[in-house]
Amino acid sequence: MNREKLLSIIEPSYDKNTPFISHLYDIFMFLMIVISLIPLMYRGESIMFYLFEKISVSAFIIDYILRWITADIKYPEKKKWVAFVTYPFTVIAIIDLLSILPALGLLHRSLKALRVIRVFMLVRIIRLIRYMKRIWTLLYVLKKERVVLLTVLAIAMFYIFATALIMYNVEMYRELPDGSLVFESFLDALYWSTTTLTTIGYGDIYPVSDVGKIITIISSILGVAIIALPTGVITAGYLDELRKYRKDKE
Repeated sequence: MNREKLLSIIEPSYDKNTPFISHLYDIFMFLMIVISLIPLMYRGESIMFYLFEKISVSAFIIDYILRWITADIKYPEKKKWVAFVTYPFTVIAIIDLLSILPALGLLHRSLKALRVIRVFMLVRIIRLIRYMKRIWTLLYVLKKERVVLLTVLAIAMFYIFATALIMYNVEMYRELPDGSLVFESFLDALYWSTTTLTTIGYGDIYPVSDVGKIITIISSILGVAIIALPTGVITAGYLDELRKYRKDKE
């Protein structure tokens, strides 16, 4: 098998001429990613988890090597030796390498969680089931409405900081029934302000004074409005793009 054909398998174009084996390869790598994440969901060790680890990491190593040896074909604008030398320093190559090294004992075991980053490779599976076009449409809407969305984000960040600052000073010396302070630090106030603005309100931090409760009521009501703004902008933009797509199709 020549390297051009090899690259078409591991980096398919997803057009009508894409070989069936390319789709199988993507599905196989998807399964390897899934089973590599299963041991991270449990604390204990077992033979099954050990096998999952070895099988998936072996697949990742082979995938990494295959992408490396076809780097010059993938990046034809670079000289052959430059492509080989620079490939390990590309973002995707670094992500792949970080997902492999912890399992080889070359990094601390706690870094095994970095393998979760490989979930981004699932985008290839999404492309297989023809959802990628819709994802690109959504990304285009976000880019198109970025000024409005960034403005809303700035308003939300300012409101979170201002509300946290006010509440921190209002409840600075207030104590909960268990004797602990309502806000041990300003970070606690920021945490409270964020959960209140987003209307989550975990209830682990709450005001005890009447003034603090009134501020919480106002913050919750304004939070609904602020959170609804980007949702409306994104929804309207997305529907507008869908209408354009359907009109062009007709």
